[in-house]
Amino acid sequence: MTARFRRRTQSDPLEARRGILPPGAGRDAKGRDIARMIATAPAPVESSAPSAAAGWRLENTYAALPPVLHSAVAPTPVRAPRLVLLNRALATALGLDPGALAGDDAAEIFSGNRLAPGSAPLAQAYAGHQYGHFTPLGDGRAHLLGEQITPGGARFDLQLKGSGPTPYSRRGDGRAALGPMLREYLIGEAMHALGIPTTRALAVVATGDEVWRQEGALPGAVLARVAASHLRVGTFEWAAAVAGQTDDSALRALLDYTLRRHYPDLAAAENPALALLEAVVERQADLVVRWMSVGFVHGVMNTDNMALSGETIDYGPCAFIDAYDPATVFSSIDEHGRYAYGNQPRIAQWNLARFAETLVGLIHPEEARAVELATEAVQRFSARFLHHSLATMRRKLGLFTEEAEDQTLVEGLLAWMQRVKADFTHTFAALSAPDTESTAALADEEFRSWHTLWRARLARQPGSAEESLALRRSANPRVIPRNHLVEAALAAAVAGDLAPIRRLLDVLAHPYDHARPVPDEYRSPAPRSLEVYRTFCGT
Repeated sequence: MTARFRRRTQSDPLEARRGILPPGAGRDAKGRDIARMIATAPAPVESSAPSAAAGWRLENTYAALPPVLHSAVAPTPVRAPRLVLLNRALATALGLDPGALAGDDAAEIFSGNRLAPGSAPLAQAYAGHQYGHFTPLGDGRAHLLGEQITPGGARFDLQLKGSGPTPYSRRGDGRAALGPMLREYLIGEAMHALGIPTTRALAVVATGDEVWRQEGALPGAVLARVAASHLRVGTFEWAAAVAGQTDDSALRALLDYTLRRHYPDLAAAENPALALLEAVVERQADLVVRWMSVGFVHGVMNTDNMALSGETIDYGPCAFIDAYDPATVFSSIDEHGRYAYGNQPRIAQWNLARFAETLVGLIHPEEARAVELATEAVQRFSARFLHHSLATMRRKLGLFTEEAEDQTLVEGLLAWMQRVKADFTHTFAALSAPDTESTAALADEEFRSWHTLWRARLARQPGSAEESLALRRSANPRVIPRNHLVEAALAAAVAGDLAPIRRLLDVLAHPYDHARPVPDEYRSPAPRSLEVYRTFCGT
């Protein structure tokens, strides 16, 4: 992998900033004036006593950052909010009382009709490289209410998504459809259960309003999203582009805030900007390995979708592979496979190079030396990815020790899987059975040869067979969100039947429990008639 840097100049356009919006940004797709929509929308009402008793402890540290990074704007109330899903376990972890958030009170708060105590809603400004092209963006349909402080003192963003237009809406209506918001809830919970850092959904609320998309009128919804933060590579891209080369105060403030928020041990580093870059490189290398170890394809790895906390964020066109193929692409708009399963490490490093570009002026006063240091940091991604990848594959194969030929062993298995189009999840689950000698794959001569090498490798390491089995089972999920099951559950939920999505959530909550009874329908890959699967962005 190589990292290429482009030093931005004052001539680089950033057209969105407060009243300076991109062409067409002043009106939505129906021609309505967005600024007027925001100004004339009824304000959310004050919080009621029941919501205050729910355990809210909201702070608003992001609002103290320079105004160039955000715009104060309230959610636009909806017609008839109705609570669809409430994440009671997450609510409890946040220090909230699920009982006090029941029914109409939760629907009012999580739709934006009523503000929880301590809320100071704002929309965050950021940019992003979308499919490689720099674009000014910002929260076009989301409002950060504040940061909830948990009983243990942790800080989490609470954001409403689909809660109305903002100064960054461009031609969008600021709203979201029910299906994509339920998808984000479902996949976020599945990723959390798989042990992958992720944003999570606290609630989904139906709005009672319709939203118009390419497929016609759809039921509207608002998602309440919880994140370690919503700081992105794109946030720094925005700050760097807005500040240009004459004023880096916003960029420095953002750097200090990010360090305090996510890397407090690095705040006193000799070179804080370089230390941040190195830390983000490490977290992203680990995150992408975790994705790929369960067959996850993010689908839209733009720089605005790379969270500096190391969490997975935004689940629009994501999916999970069935048959192993590094070239797998699900997104309907990814025509050239930029964000294919096997290309995710390369794109992550490309995004990190864009992040490094924003920090050049803060890393060293001499630009040449700053670029040299930043390049070295970004190029270390490859080695860190390979380190985490091999360590993860050793766990998936039940290997406690390290041998020089382990990478060859891994590559041999993956090559066979690709050749025969073996199901990714099933293959590793079968290797997590107490008796792998009975697996059907042994009928294949190539797999049989590999299996012999693997068994010999297991025999050379210390530790019992039971310990190796336990290690494999802790790394190989028995169930994942199979794409066809996700689609069926979402379709049923949008039609008013929540039973399928609730059952699926229950199954996905215990992916590594190989002893738990699970109906075959939740473990089987898609029927051949559904093998060609395409996903679509929720906007």
